[in-house]
Amino acid sequence: MAQYKPFNYKQEMLVPVCLEDQLLPGTLEYTIHTLIENETDMSVFDARYNNDETGCRAYDPKILLKSVLLGLARGKLSSRKVESACKENIIFMALTCGQTPDHSTIAAFISSMEKEIALIFVDILFYCDKNGLLGGTTFSIDGCKLPGNASKEMSGTFEQLEGKKARLEKRLAELLKEHQDNDAKAAAEKIEKRIQKIDQFLKDNEPKPGRKHEENKSNVTDNDSQMMQTSHGTIQGYNGQALVDSKNQIIVFADAGNSGQDDEHASMMIDGAKENFKAIGKDDDFLKNAEILGDTNYASSDTFEKFIDEEINGFVPDKDFRKRDPRFINGDPKFSIADFQYDSDRDIYTCPAGEELTRSSDTIKNGKRVYRHYNAKEQSCSACSFRHRCLGKKTSKRRCLSVHYDKNLAEYARDMILKIDSDDGRRKYDQRFGMVEPVFANIRTQKRMDRFTLRGKKKVNIQWIMYCLVHNIEKCIPITRNPMLSPAF
Repeated sequence: MAQYKPFNYKQEMLVPVCLEDQLLPGTLEYTIHTLIENETDMSVFDARYNNDETGCRAYDPKILLKSVLLGLARGKLSSRKVESACKENIIFMALTCGQTPDHSTIAAFISSMEKEIALIFVDILFYCDKNGLLGGTTFSIDGCKLPGNASKEMSGTFEQLEGKKARLEKRLAELLKEHQDNDAKAAAEKIEKRIQKIDQFLKDNEPKPGRKHEENKSNVTDNDSQMMQTSHGTIQGYNGQALVDSKNQIIVFADAGNSGQDDEHASMMIDGAKENFKAIGKDDDFLKNAEILGDTNYASSDTFEKFIDEEINGFVPDKDFRKRDPRFINGDPKFSIADFQYDSDRDIYTCPAGEELTRSSDTIKNGKRVYRHYNAKEQSCSACSFRHRCLGKKTSKRRCLSVHYDKNLAEYARDMILKIDSDDGRRKYDQRFGMVEPVFANIRTQKRMDRFTLRGKKKVNIQWIMYCLVHNIEKCIPITRNPMLSPAF
């Protein structure tokens, strides 16, 4: 007969555990622990506590921040999951020294650290710089659109929301008339709450102005979020912007934008990066002549004007630059604005075939003329031998040009096209994808930080900066594991 070793689930065990031994060099948790303990000024949190003479002792912000950062890195985006990990996971126990803050304490800590998290981000950026992780010559800018904690179904213009409210009221009346069972009453209560929520929102808010004198859609759940188009469909969320250094893909500035248009964030991102660089000891001209690479979504008057003012060597192509790249096309490349000659005295453009394009209209944004539009004659384009290189679509009847209204911007945009179309420009721009896209892949896929759980621009921005902070801290793992790897030693 088989014999087995006896076991008894009621027996008790004492397992000796040294918390510090659980944080092994070369791991993310060890790096988080080391940097928060030794490289950040956590006294920035002291002002929020007033319990030196009376009151209960508070959880040390170090404990809370470490657990939250590791939780984000492990895909634990909710405070309840972080609370559970602090009670069940030995690594979290080691980081918190066995303390178990509840989810409400963690949630309140995260949502209230708007100023502090920006300072912590700068402290880590300074550590990256002093250890040689920053190059400081080439940067890439891009946006990562992530869903927010808001429903698309609760979005719309004020007129659409009024219509939605009317349909819900009609459905509620039908439901109460036809059914009297408990399930129907529960459904009716839900509909009634949605009606009240929409009604209160319409009373407390104003319509959102759009870019083209149209009303932007509001959202009843989180009115700071926006409906945005992505490669995976439409989302209700935020556009996480990041400016990334080329040397080691360190994020130098981050902001959760609430516009789906990337170009609206470029100026703010550059200003934010300048402030961060100044905070770590760089001079005011640190970004001057630096190369900043952005995709076509950043090609606008505001972006180019910022590049000119800051003397930045930008590489931002127009939307048709791929159609002119011989590596991606068969046959002759498309013409660009740079192929059209401008006569300032007559205010006309002349196309490569010698035909004239005359000014037809202007685009006005916020009371300011932004673009000038020039059109060719249909009969001139219909029989032109360059038609296949000039018109964007086969159905187009004539060539139209849209140029920046400001002369300096128009010349800058023309020079940008010539720069991007050059062999050196294409080589430079091709580097963009390898700089910034892996950063977003790490954040979204590897760390599973693929959505925002908070609401409101301020709170979502805290969460986005923390996502980027986790990425930067991970880049410091080799230095904390072996300080001799740092060029600073």
